[in-house]
Amino acid sequence: MIQRLPSSLTPLDTALATLLRGVDPVAPMELPLAEASGCVALGAPLLAAYPPRDIAAADGWALSANDLVGASAYSPLPLAMAPAWVDAGEAMPEGCDCVLDAGAVELSGPLAQVLAEAVPGQGVRRAGSDVAARTPAGAEGYPIGAADLLIARVAHLEKFSVRRPRLRIVNVPGATATAQMIAGIARASGLEVKTCEAGARDGASIAEALDASSCDLLLTVGGSGVGHGDAAVAALAQRGEVLAHGLALQPGRTAAVGRLAKVPIVALPGSPDHALAAWLALVLPLIDHLSARRPRRQLTLPLARKIASGVGIAEMALLVEEHHAWMPLAVGEWPLQAIVRADAWLLVPASHEGFAAGTPVGAYLMRE
Repeated sequence: MIQRLPSSLTPLDTALATLLRGVDPVAPMELPLAEASGCVALGAPLLAAYPPRDIAAADGWALSANDLVGASAYSPLPLAMAPAWVDAGEAMPEGCDCVLDAGAVELSGPLAQVLAEAVPGQGVRRAGSDVAARTPAGAEGYPIGAADLLIARVAHLEKFSVRRPRLRIVNVPGATATAQMIAGIARASGLEVKTCEAGARDGASIAEALDASSCDLLLTVGGSGVGHGDAAVAALAQRGEVLAHGLALQPGRTAAVGRLAKVPIVALPGSPDHALAAWLALVLPLIDHLSARRPRRQLTLPLARKIASGVGIAEMALLVEEHHAWMPLAVGEWPLQAIVRADAWLLVPASHEGFAAGTPVGAYLMRE
């Protein structure tokens, strides 16, 4: 049986608002640092100062800078007693505020002399210089990144409080590469991802795989078009509710949105470019809502070349940064090589005919 798209496509804003209706952010949870990357932080615990006291930043001799005034190779300064040797990372001895290289001190039996001056703090990491006391661990409402994890680890934080939506992806046979791409993007975005494959491309097999009992968001990948083997939307209608099929979005026109019980569902096309565009335009806003994420940052630059778009269809454009300007790579249709090269994406609203060259536009980065 061949499915048909409605003669009137659903506006993107309408589809998204319908998808978000009645959906609340997921409950917070605590995760070990190793599992928290990409998750949206809930609250930001205040860290203790690091290092907790002055430590040596390099191997050498620990001394007091005030005791070394005038010391040089031409005028060695004798010391009453040999200085303490410290390795990088060791606590500085009491009364010492600098570390001199090995060659700056000469030892001859019990006698020692210094061949160079120093300034206070030379070769030393001051207490709290890496992490000041009461520094927040991460930023509430934003994803936890590698730098946040580094600071948390050196400050001996063990867990982060986060919101982590659970995503289930149903791969309709024939769309495996696209499903794997979406799963990888989702994991990098901090989601808990489980994948399964429908037994076949028929409606009954796909419907059997639509299980929303342990997820906050369900995606199908493939089978949302109007061909003989496209049955994902019919399967959704059988198990749940189809809210919209056929969106005024390019790429991504054959995507669909629905609901199974209270769980939102997005049926992504099997084509990688159409699936990625629908992910960016539909799924990301839903994930951000589930995660209580703050608005994503945009980078505003002038367009190096005009973007032409038809009124009535929201068109997605891929951009690359060149000479501090956005150069359009693809609009409406996305070759895979353009996806690989793209630095950012831009949604041209359905009410616009595009943007003239030189117009400043705010684009979302493909890799934050």
